[in-house]
Amino acid sequence: MSRPFSLALYGLATRLAEPLAPALLARRVARGKEDPARLGERLGRAGLPRPEGVLVWLHGASVGEALSLTSPVEALAAARPDITLLVTSGTKTSAALMAERLPAGVIHQYLPVDGPAAVVRFLDHWRPSLGVFVESELWPNLLLAARDRGVRLALLSAKLSEASFRGWRRAPAAARRLFDGFDLILAQDDRADERITALGGKVSGIADLKFGAAPLPADEALLSARKAELAGRPLILAASTHPSEEALIWTRWRSVVEGRADRPLLVIVPRHPERGPAIAAAAKLEGFSVGLQSADPSLGVDVFIADALGELGLWFRLARLAVMGGSFIRGVGGHNPLEPARLGAPVVSGPEVENWATAYSDLGAADAVLMINGAADLDDPLRQALDEATPLAAMAGRASAYVAGRDQAARAVPALVLKLIP
Repeated sequence: MSRPFSLALYGLATRLAEPLAPALLARRVARGKEDPARLGERLGRAGLPRPEGVLVWLHGASVGEALSLTSPVEALAAARPDITLLVTSGTKTSAALMAERLPAGVIHQYLPVDGPAAVVRFLDHWRPSLGVFVESELWPNLLLAARDRGVRLALLSAKLSEASFRGWRRAPAAARRLFDGFDLILAQDDRADERITALGGKVSGIADLKFGAAPLPADEALLSARKAELAGRPLILAASTHPSEEALIWTRWRSVVEGRADRPLLVIVPRHPERGPAIAAAAKLEGFSVGLQSADPSLGVDVFIADALGELGLWFRLARLAVMGGSFIRGVGGHNPLEPARLGAPVVSGPEVENWATAYSDLGAADAVLMINGAADLDDPLRQALDEATPLAAMAGRASAYVAGRDQAARAVPALVLKLIP
């Protein structure tokens, strides 16, 4: 099938520019933007052999999109252990994250640049039966070449910014051709549905893949024991903290709890548990009585460092307020606010949440999260949690209800994708 003029022009331009790709990638290596050991993947040269049998390919461009794929990947792996799953992404950070998060046996590769030769090499090697894209990754050469080979295509959690929408409206034939190539489109929200439909796409439903994960687990016996040990003491949680954040938080904590008779407890769960002893030592130098879970699990202290793996679900269930780490310093991008929301914990976050910006924005629109400018503004949320639990509990209820509805839609997505797999 002939391509619309704008897509034909794009194909010609990328064919002429493709010889420059190695030099451009080398410059990105020098700036720390590419992995020099895996540059071949960016040119469509596979870094691993292709297993035999049916292969399903899923793509998330960067950290947020790649993270949203983890639940569908787990569901597909469980439902169809006979197929190979290939996940691609486009950034070093997302690749490192996928190395930690993907189930055993799932392959990760970098997405090739959208040059015709690189695309052919990629598709020739991996020969996917289905390609699943997240959000707004519309690479024309890649999508058209995949479709020409009979690869079925799905676009999940689809969205279009206002700028992208205006841009595609200037090339309506190209937009119609690309969107028409998808066998399944699930929009992220009603606005995305309207925009994609206006461009000629057939949207089959609304589902946002940031949602859909199961609530974090907790050992029921341990949860009961911790409740009994607390005996009504109010607990504030600093969740998934990074270096320097602990001191920022406990400085504000000290100013709020000093002189209180109910002895509130600050529990710190560091993102990397091996930092536990160092955090405990620093807290002791500040004059706190400190407990370190790996040394003594007793909660009869001012500050407790929970350096055990897999217990964040327990602490969210016990907390009057969850102060989300990774949001008060630059370079981390925040952590998932949907996890505490599922468990009824009120959430307060700093401003550095670029990896979860949409989730925080959605919760903010539902009046279901507290966003502050920095740790210096923690005093009021801490006082609310300790003295006026009702408003925060109502906020947490709104968050829980909002997330529950979005989770239900997202959990139906793997079943729809399964129908597209041979």
